[in-house]
Amino acid sequence: VSTQSTGNDSRTMCGIVAILNTAEDITTLRERCVQLGKMIRHRGPDWSGIWTGAGCCLEHERLAIVDPEGGAQPIKDSSGKVVMTVNGEIYNHKHLKANLRDTSTIVSGSDCEAILHVYMEHGEAVCDMLDGIFAFVLVDTRTEPATWIAARDPIGVLPMYFGYRADGSVMFSSEMKCMIDECPSFEIFPPGHVMTNADTHPRQWYKDKWVDEVIPTTPLDLKELREKFEAAVVKRMMCDVPYGVLLSGGLDSSLVASIASRHAKKRVESGEELEAWWPRLHTFSIGLVGSPDLKNARSVAEFLGTVHHEYNFTIEEGLDAIKEVIQMVETYDITTIRASTPMFLMSRKIKAMGVKMVLSGEGADEIFGGYLYFHKAPNAAEFHDETCRKLKALHQFDCSRANKSTSAWGVEARVPFLDKEFVAYSMQIDPAEKMCTDGRIEKWIVRKAFDTPENPYLPESVLWRQKEQFSDGVGYSWIDTLKEVAESAVGDAQMSAAGKRFPVNTPTTKEGYRYREIFEDIFKGHKSAVDTVPGGPSVACSTAKAIEWDESFSKMADASGRAVAGVHVDAYEHAPEPAAKKAKTQ
Repeated sequence: VSTQSTGNDSRTMCGIVAILNTAEDITTLRERCVQLGKMIRHRGPDWSGIWTGAGCCLEHERLAIVDPEGGAQPIKDSSGKVVMTVNGEIYNHKHLKANLRDTSTIVSGSDCEAILHVYMEHGEAVCDMLDGIFAFVLVDTRTEPATWIAARDPIGVLPMYFGYRADGSVMFSSEMKCMIDECPSFEIFPPGHVMTNADTHPRQWYKDKWVDEVIPTTPLDLKELREKFEAAVVKRMMCDVPYGVLLSGGLDSSLVASIASRHAKKRVESGEELEAWWPRLHTFSIGLVGSPDLKNARSVAEFLGTVHHEYNFTIEEGLDAIKEVIQMVETYDITTIRASTPMFLMSRKIKAMGVKMVLSGEGADEIFGGYLYFHKAPNAAEFHDETCRKLKALHQFDCSRANKSTSAWGVEARVPFLDKEFVAYSMQIDPAEKMCTDGRIEKWIVRKAFDTPENPYLPESVLWRQKEQFSDGVGYSWIDTLKEVAESAVGDAQMSAAGKRFPVNTPTTKEGYRYREIFEDIFKGHKSAVDTVPGGPSVACSTAKAIEWDESFSKMADASGRAVAGVHVDAYEHAPEPAAKKAKTQ
């Protein structure tokens, strides 16, 4: 299995818990934080760390990806007065450390230690200086009383929640299961936000132009687009443990696998001068027997020459896992549960092989309008606004799914499409170039950027394959069976009274009712837990606003891509020739 040696860097993905500004007895506080950490130990099964002081407690559950023997947390400065617990990867840590006014205070090779030292010199401006993904809480006891800062990465690739305990202390955690018995109310800590002891609520620090939904006009440069994405993938190949790529056989994961396979033979942080320890890339796919994903993933793996691992799951195995999936992914969203289940099952198989990190393809559909309903966008402005809405909400859907489905088994998923620089660049491209007009297939500009016949990245059949949502691609009968099970499990009388039982985000289908019932049982009906899951109508993963694009959308209540008639080649309601048939139209 492929690895890339990176010297003494200490990247860690993990779980964090923090309780701040409490008058609670320090021994009791420490014992409580230890117990809370155990609730998310699946995120970091390799080691635990804890720090208490100044009415605060920081707890850390570690998944060691680089430098497994070093990189302990919580991280402290040389004086021991500034302490941080962090879940993250900082890709520009060497640059940040080299530009510190005082480099003598650095105590390890940890990439995340850079956060601490840059904070000590620049304060909360540290957030915008970081190139990476992160959720951290830092306590500075150099002041009296102690000060603290908490922050989350721009897109929300890594999860974090915050709330107030009954004694008024503030609490942060990687997963909300830690909050249920601790906080009368809690919320998702918003992506791209920061909070300090002077605040009562997080403030936005990330202010790229797309966040304000400004319509961009930058001309399309296919070569530059290709180079920037390739850099985003390579950046994430730094690893000292076995790793691989999740390969569905669709465009996004296949491009990630293709780029990774081109760079797997050399160690990334050596400037690709030294030989890799295991130069053959491993790829992983899952599906029902005969599913579209398995067939296409197999052809991609053969084309790329990867060591491919194909897992079959049965519908019964999927159904058996639903309750555990809802507990781990912490949602009742239909699409997320449909897609999380096979990913959850596959992650267990991957971990059993000794693999601890995987590259994955999330994010492309939000940036480039890859969902099939984007074919119905009425104009470039509406198209762009919808990509902005999707990207802002991604932390509640695919980011959460990818992170929590894999973290449930101590596996880390890295998502190159959500690279900070790549997102900023891609969201400045004129949205007219992204639209599905004149017979163009969805994500045409991405496909075209990697359509290099002289040195092909992928087989043409895959490069120009129509979008399949992961929950569809693992086998259409998976979704059909979920609906059938819900139909028999939930009575008509229950559905007619759904608004009374579930007044917030009332389920509109029996499948949604079933998931909501399970969720409420697991999370004890906590109102704050219910509020963390978005609601509203959706077709093929659209936002509620995009329902206005097509009259037929208002009559549909299904998140599958097959709900978009006249676009999906296997649409529920067949219409004249789908747009996918005209894929390569210029």
